[in-house]
Amino acid sequence: MFKQPHNADLQRTLAALLEGERDWIANLANTAALLWQELGDINWMGFYLFKHGELVLGPFQGKPACVRIQLGKGVCGTAAERRHTLVVPNVHEFDGHIACDSASNSEIVVPLVKNSKLLGVLDIDSPSLNRFTERDRMQLEAVAAILLASSDTPAD
Repeated sequence: MFKQPHNADLQRTLAALLEGERDWIANLANTAALLWQELGDINWMGFYLFKHGELVLGPFQGKPACVRIQLGKGVCGTAAERRHTLVVPNVHEFDGHIACDSASNSEIVVPLVKNSKLLGVLDIDSPSLNRFTERDRMQLEAVAAILLASSDTPAD
């Protein structure tokens, strides 16, 4: 759940934070920091960037993480391959889950796609089961859209 009282508040805050800055990595870093600050009950959040056919660790908040993830592997690789957000209530029941942090119990992964090109994923883990809701999915997809629109990316 978000600490912010309204979805629109987080979206406005992010848009204001990114306004005037087009650098992709800088905007990923500030988005990670904002979400880390505004989300509750999470133990990791960050970005994996699609490079040379695999996902590579990008800006994040939390403990050190897995550096490379193959497409189709784990929640991140599966969401990236399908280009569809995955909400996983219990990662231990997800076939092929990659456990970078054994404390993680649920996960949401939002693909970052611009101009039909996969750029990476937004990945968020929680120590709680069933942490992420349909509202969270919609909110995070809106966050991803703002990030992509505000940044000069490799897809431009």
